[in-house]
Amino acid sequence: MHIVEGVSVGISAIRSNKMRSLLTMLGIIIGVAAVLAMIAIGDGAKEIVMQDAQKLGGANQFTMYRTWYKRENNRWIRIRSNEYMEYGDVLAIEAECPSVSAVTPRIPDWRGVLIQAEGGAETRAGYNGVDASYKTAMDWDIKEGRFITDEDVENATKVCVLGDEVAIALFGAKSPLGQEIKIAKGQGHYDRWGRKEGKRSTERFTVVGTLMPRGRSLRFGWSFDNLVFMPISTTQERFTGNDRIQDIVIYAHTIADVPKAIEEVKAVIRKRHKNQDDFIRIFEMRAGMAQLEKISKMIKIALGSIAGFSLLVGGIGIMNMMLVAVTERTREIGLRKALGAKPLDILIQFLIEAVVMCAVGGAIGVALGIFAGEGMALLAVKIAKIVPEWPAVVSMQWVVISVSFSAAIGISFGLYPAIKASSLSPIEALRKD
Repeated sequence: MHIVEGVSVGISAIRSNKMRSLLTMLGIIIGVAAVLAMIAIGDGAKEIVMQDAQKLGGANQFTMYRTWYKRENNRWIRIRSNEYMEYGDVLAIEAECPSVSAVTPRIPDWRGVLIQAEGGAETRAGYNGVDASYKTAMDWDIKEGRFITDEDVENATKVCVLGDEVAIALFGAKSPLGQEIKIAKGQGHYDRWGRKEGKRSTERFTVVGTLMPRGRSLRFGWSFDNLVFMPISTTQERFTGNDRIQDIVIYAHTIADVPKAIEEVKAVIRKRHKNQDDFIRIFEMRAGMAQLEKISKMIKIALGSIAGFSLLVGGIGIMNMMLVAVTERTREIGLRKALGAKPLDILIQFLIEAVVMCAVGGAIGVALGIFAGEGMALLAVKIAKIVPEWPAVVSMQWVVISVSFSAAIGISFGLYPAIKASSLSPIEALRKD
């Protein structure tokens, strides 16, 4: 029997017993739909976390910062090292670390300082002292004007670029380009214990650009849109009074390259700082991603187990229906054999019928699973209320796996009825009432 003919016979058998076929396929349909719907929601959650990491620069980055304490024997002890990071470390990491794609120095103040516009509007926001590579490394688009340049850093110019929230708070819908803002900040230097000393001062900056809105981080609760960016050399000259760099943000080529990049960076730091690296601490953005991957794997294993039981029940239903079909069509089998059909032809016929039924059930399950995934995503937005949109990510890989597994169920549970049908004697089959 040709495969096309077998498929046609299988579809005819489903159409002639619609209700029985539908009830038989129900386990397959529910199992496939449940897997796809929950995988779509789980991958959607992963997509949300990845987008959130992208707001902060991406999961392939890690931040190295100066620390004053380290943990030994379950207690925190003071680090006595006088070493600190400087711009030469940035250049050395760029030159000597093959796993690193970009390096950006940063002097941050996250706590919020008073920022005033010429018209009297004011807001509290943070600032970051950065260099010209920051925009490219962060993959951040300019909304208006330009970003900080190498010339700005070299000359320590008093220019700044505003995040979207700061620009709106100070200037509303008006363009801030060319306007002056005042930043009130305690100017001074760091003592040997890492405490900042100095008097309060106000510095004036000219706005040369604004950045596209980035959005608030779900994980940390703050936004880069509420920051003012200025040349790192200006920050050192006007605010810290020294050549130290508090943070160095390093970007690996890929997330998988992060561990190797960390080891390369530590080797450079030890080489440049008297074989010491205990005065730095590293924060990895990918740490949260790894935890998410573990949770995602556990969910998929649990869902796979549940779906496996549903598909097993569906497979038993398929076997039961095919056994009934063999009994009902005994005379047909006998007639086919009398006309020259071989046992292999009969086996293939009934096996194809079982596979067709499972494949149809799998296809219906895929459509239902996609629909259910979209519905659950809308429900998740209303229940969680943490994101404006929850994507339902339908993975083609899982669609193929689901349909293939359905077909495998058809072969596994349709094999016994097919063998039984093929082994019938044509004389006994024709005698059957």
